[in-house]
Amino acid sequence: VQLQASGGGLVQAGGSLRLSCAASGTTFGLNAVGWYRQAPGKQREVVARISSDRTPNYADAVKGRFTISRDNAKNTLSLHMNSLKPEDTAVYYCAIGIVYWGQGTLVTVSS
Repeated sequence: VQLQASGGGLVQAGGSLRLSCAASGTTFGLNAVGWYRQAPGKQREVVARISSDRTPNYADAVKGRFTISRDNAKNTLSLHMNSLKPEDTAVYYCAIGIVYWGQGTLVTVSS
């Protein structure tokens, strides 16, 4: 199983980014998938998850700003991030369940 995350970068506060995650080697469509993040000196935390039937759940810190989506036909997962804040700065990881993890993509939000 391989997960390849992309789309991170440097953005000013208030800006937007779109993260993508491509999965291979697994029955992607049958599993809940999600985005997690880890800021320097902090534990990894869930950002958003989406079930196999496309029901999303969001961390309180990102509700109303981030949107998670999935394309089961293409085995891809996306995270649209709007109104970014400096506290959103972290390495973002995509995951299938909590078993398979991508390599992470860095998001840096400048104030």
